[in-house]
Amino acid sequence: QVQLVEPGGGLVQAGGSLRLSCAASGGMFSSSAVGWFRQAPGKERDFVARITWRGGNPAYADSAKGRFTISKDNAKSTVYLQMNSLKPEDTAIYYCARKEVYTNWGNWGQGTQVTVSS
Repeated sequence: QVQLVEPGGGLVQAGGSLRLSCAASGGMFSSSAVGWFRQAPGKERDFVARITWRGGNPAYADSAKGRFTISKDNAKSTVYLQMNSLKPEDTAIYYCARKEVYTNWGNWGQGTQVTVSS
C-alpha cells in the first residue's frame, strides 16, 4: 500500500514562496499521475496541479498557472510543488494524491497547511 507524506507547508507573506513535497513510501512506480489539491476553509477540495509519473507531463489549474511548478524526482519517489508569488487566497490545506491508469485519485496524504499573510 502506497502512503503519501507531505512535509513543507508553513506561513509565508504575500509574494513569497514555498516548496511542498509529496513523498511516497512504497514507491510511485505503479502511479500514472501524482497531483496536488487544496481545500480552503468552508470550500471544497480543488485541483491545483498534476504530473504524469512516466512522462513528467504537467497540468495546472488556472489559479496556479504561471506561479506554481510541479516536478518529480523518480529516484526519491517524490513530487514537488514550487509555489511562487503566493497570495492570501492560496491559503489552504494542501494534499497530494496519486492515481493509476484506471482508478480515481486516492492514497491521499494527511495534508499540510499553507498560510499566506497579507
